[in-house]
Amino acid sequence: MTARRSRPAHRAAQADAFDRIGDRYDEAFPYKGGQIASAEWILRKLRPGARVLDVGCGTGMPTARQLVDAGCEVTGIDISPVMLALARRNVPEADLRRLDVVEVDEDLGRFDAIVAYFSLSMLRRDEIMATLLRLHELLVPGGWLALGMVEMDVDDVPIRVLDTSLRMTGYARYALRAVVEEAGFSVREQMDLAYVPATEDEPLEMQLFLNCRRNTF
Repeated sequence: MTARRSRPAHRAAQADAFDRIGDRYDEAFPYKGGQIASAEWILRKLRPGARVLDVGCGTGMPTARQLVDAGCEVTGIDISPVMLALARRNVPEADLRRLDVVEVDEDLGRFDAIVAYFSLSMLRRDEIMATLLRLHELLVPGGWLALGMVEMDVDDVPIRVLDTSLRMTGYARYALRAVVEEAGFSVREQMDLAYVPATEDEPLEMQLFLNCRRNTF
């Protein structure tokens, strides 16, 4: 049995992988209708000027750009310097920081909404639950969470993306919903969408989107 990497080593390897694919990512995965629709759903719940945290903001497209254009005050975090450089070019209005989601704390302040599209897939399952609990605390009472993940029943396994190895985690759709609810969120809307990448080298996948509200207990 192979020993698991430490968190710093795991983070460094994931960041390096995204550094290598950053300038090709949006071209290879251009069809983001589900992600856009999920963010639109959240935006309808928010007042102008709402604070939103974009976890794993990547290149800033489309989500950080979408949120800023809607008048939100956006903080974006990512572990990849290359992705952040692209995001700063695409969404200069956002507050973009190199930060690991497993290390976020109250120094970021409180948010009206948090979006995490496919970024939690880069964590291990034990880290996902701990991270969801941390995000719960960063939200104002009754705040909103939008989450996207690829449906697959795996925990921290190597998967090739754009000829680069990423370690990814996923759940079956009902298991993901159960994890989110256990972390203190009520699921208000769920979308399960088949996704076909722009290149034949990348496989068909099922994307799961959960739009949730923070329970106030």
